[in-house]
Amino acid sequence: MVLFLTNSDAGMKPTFLLLLFFLAATALFAQQPDTATGKMIVHSDYRLQVLGKRISDINTSILKSQARTAEGYRLMILNTNDRAYALKVRSDLLQRYPDQKPYMWYSNPYIKLKFGNFKTREEADSYRKEISQMLDGASIYLLSETIEVKPDKDFDPDELYR
Repeated sequence: MVLFLTNSDAGMKPTFLLLLFFLAATALFAQQPDTATGKMIVHSDYRLQVLGKRISDINTSILKSQARTAEGYRLMILNTNDRAYALKVRSDLLQRYPDQKPYMWYSNPYIKLKFGNFKTREEADSYRKEISQMLDGASIYLLSETIEVKPDKDFDPDELYR
């Protein structure tokens, strides 16, 4: 490496040389040959392992927080053009089942309301019966869809890339 310094950089020469000296000294002590075994002894800063662990934990928490998708079931609760009734049913579902998510959208001229992210048909059927009773015997349909799945406590991010 060739470095040219002009007269305007004259004040930086001692700083540069001092920095170069410290870098060379650090590199000299990073590894040493062990004459008894013929192996190399590498000295590393323990903070690198701490930093690597912290980065790994952050990446795992990010992956856990992101919803993944899987095949499952949702319930078609409502298909109406009465906006007030649709909002009432949605709020009732949110209050009664806070662990599940309602999906509401407008498709001209109807407001549609789907409910839940169920992994099994049996789980969806139990909710379907309860909600049908809540809505005075309304017909609720079971739909096979791609659902959102939150990772469990035993989540291993390395399994995503195998």
